Amino acid sequence: MTSLRISVGYELEVRGRSREVEGQAFRNVMDQVVLADEIGMDTAWFVEHHFTRGFSHSSAPDLVLAALSQRTRNIHLGLGVVLLPFQSPIRTAERVATLDVLSGGRVEFGTGRGASPLEYQAFQRPFEQSRQLWEDSLEAVLAIWNADGEPITRKSEFFEIPNVSVYPRPVQEPHPPVWVASTSLDGFLAAAKQGYNLLSMTMLKGIDDVADDIAAYKQCLADNGFDPESRRIAVMIPWYVGTSRTEAVETASDAVLWYLRRQVNLVAPPSYTDARHATHKVLGQQAVAMPPEEAMDILRDNLMVVIDDVEGSRKAVERLQAAGATDLILQAQVGGLDHEHVTASMKRFMSEVMA
Repeated sequence: MTSLRISVGYELEVRGRSREVEGQAFRNVMDQVVLADEIGMDTAWFVEHHFTRGFSHSSAPDLVLAALSQRTRNIHLGLGVVLLPFQSPIRTAERVATLDVLSGGRVEFGTGRGASPLEYQAFQRPFEQSRQLWEDSLEAVLAIWNADGEPITRKSEFFEIPNVSVYPRPVQEPHPPVWVASTSLDGFLAAAKQGYNLLSMTMLKGIDDVADDIAAYKQCLADNGFDPESRRIAVMIPWYVGTSRTEAVETASDAVLWYLRRQVNLVAPPSYTDARHATHKVLGQQAVAMPPEEAMDILRDNLMVVIDDVEGSRKAVERLQAAGATDLILQAQVGGLDHEHVTASMKRFMSEVMA
């Protein structure tokens, strides 16, 4: 149907508090990524979150991806994203390079600064300096890889690299592709100024506002000497393809709303007044606070979620491409949706929507 690259993305939500439920969630996700590899999906992306019981148990995505590297052959393994401010750039460079070695060069290196004040408090980092922390850490990680095993020195307020050689080196030369995740126009432009690929989502602002931000990102790429057509723009969306529209709504609406209410509150909690997130609250937060049917109408109309049949999903894909996306990251496993429904939707998407 199109040249859009199709991937899967995971928060690793767990609906239930028992260890067995948590363990089964991990086993299901592993099997789903093996399936994604078999049916030709491009990348399996895993977030990094901390302290968010139920909503996301993906606190060590590199370990999950390391395990998957031994069960898959072709699918790329996406860190979506490494929260750079919370650990030394040395450890980031070592662990990502190790994953690249184990996977035979299949790593996609997504980076971000995080949006949770709680995470910054727990890791004893100043939230108000998050952008500077991210910029300094990313520069240091890339410097380590570009040094190709030679000693390197870096120093900042929060870390030091004291003239040491860092191993192993990644398989991809000089390093895996770099992606930046953001929900704000400022973040899009920061990525563009450095020529990085972009990870985004529609669930906070809706497709029209995201399309405007993508256009600004591409213009900023050009203004800074980068070819916009050479950069990838991924959009992550909760997506369920049903046998009919009615079946899709009945199957997936509860799970998607459960997830979105937690996601929006994580990224822009009700008491959070950072001006960078002011516009993000308008659509996403208002929608998820409404009665379920009204909320789903707004979310679906603005392509913040897709819960539809094959034909409706095709139309949504066309809207995404028109907005400038090169990659679609399906959140197929969302809100504790049954494993059987997830795998059926993934198969239906690849065999019918993209046919």
